[in-house]
Amino acid sequence: MTIPIADTLATVPPARTGRTVTEAQRAFFRAMPKVELHCHLLGAVRPQTFADLAAKHGAPMSGAEIEAFYRRGAKPVGVLHVLRALERHLLLEPDDFRRIAYEYLEDAAAESVRHAEFFWNPTATLRDTGLAYREVQAALVAGIAEAAADHGISGLLIPSIDREADPAAALEMVELMAAARHPLVPGIGIDYRETDRPPELFAEAYALARRQGLRLTAHAGEFGTPWRNVETVVDRLGVDRVDHGYSIVDNPELMRGYADRRMVFTVVPTNSYYLRTLAPERWAAEHPIRRMAAAGLAIHPNTDDPTLHRVSPAGAWELMYSHLGFGIPDLRGMMTAGIAGSWADAGQRSAWHAQWPALFDTLAAGLDWEPSTL
Repeated sequence: MTIPIADTLATVPPARTGRTVTEAQRAFFRAMPKVELHCHLLGAVRPQTFADLAAKHGAPMSGAEIEAFYRRGAKPVGVLHVLRALERHLLLEPDDFRRIAYEYLEDAAAESVRHAEFFWNPTATLRDTGLAYREVQAALVAGIAEAAADHGISGLLIPSIDREADPAAALEMVELMAAARHPLVPGIGIDYRETDRPPELFAEAYALARRQGLRLTAHAGEFGTPWRNVETVVDRLGVDRVDHGYSIVDNPELMRGYADRRMVFTVVPTNSYYLRTLAPERWAAEHPIRRMAAAGLAIHPNTDDPTLHRVSPAGAWELMYSHLGFGIPDLRGMMTAGIAGSWADAGQRSAWHAQWPALFDTLAAGLDWEPSTL
């Protein structure tokens, strides 16, 4: 389901860049080739699918409650609450997982996402459903394969540590992955609320994943947490890329070092923490994403929870231009940073590096790109 950009614009403060996005420019954001590296599968469930699954499983929630989950007003239902509801009440059979994986990739492909890497938290699924890891992974992989056949989009599944669970559960997750290795499941992540669950708690699970040859990423520096969390995931856990990472701006020297290393940071322009904590009139100007880019960090914009945040992949890229003030050369660099940071195989990434910049330039040519007044 494509999210209308008007719905996205209703969730963020008005743009102060002096830019007006035309329909031709909007078409460019939809058509430009892109990867998505930071999306939570449960945050991409279509509203109708949510309602269908609630009816299928007799979930204890009304239509009005479901509608409220997708409303991003002044006091929206917290995203983590919605994700937990999906885990406990709606995603109970393997085919439920196959369906949502397929639909997410179908929606992404409609906006020229050529490759997507998305998170799924096994710990709650296995606890709440009694399903085996292998059968859920197989269902998700089936959804990826079907979407590739129908829509030409490649996908990779990233099982993600639930940091609100015990570190022993993280170790168990990695062990289950190792026993059920699949080429479409190349590595691990970690997510859920970071404020009182620092990444070092899960160092043993990350060490095991590294020994198993798995790729590594991690949410860090997301909820106003210390920059040391970002340093920990990069320099102790050894991640290949960082999800969010905003508090790195509080340590300019460390930020410059990661810029020199070309560490990719997958950022989210609709991140709810900064929408809540920054004054609306200064939200875009003071957003850490701008300082990260100014320091030379390799950043790449993503949706995070597209249907819950009311933002599509094209909408996320548009916001980087319309609200955060980035220019077309900046966005071109972010596109190539996404290619470099992806876990697609080397041949696929090489082909994208050879083809996408020229396509990007062709699509952008002839459009009136305005300077920013931010």
